[in-house]
Amino acid sequence: MAQTKAWRMKFLDPNHPFFARPLTRWLTALFPLCWAGVEFWFNSPGWGILFAAAGVYAFYMLIIKGPDQT
Repeated sequence: MAQTKAWRMKFLDPNHPFFARPLTRWLTALFPLCWAGVEFWFNSPGWGILFAAAGVYAFYMLIIKGPDQT
């Protein structure tokens, strides 16, 4: 039985035209990490962990993995 790749929406799609510019990818990845630092600074570890996790995920998807080369 041949497997077909089912369509599903990605949470953060590096191939979306919005992320075509490298500056947009970098800012989208770094802003949540900076905001996590602000949250930790003001003694809000719950929000800090949430934003740090979002920033790490965005950094992985947009910078490390990046858009597909076509």
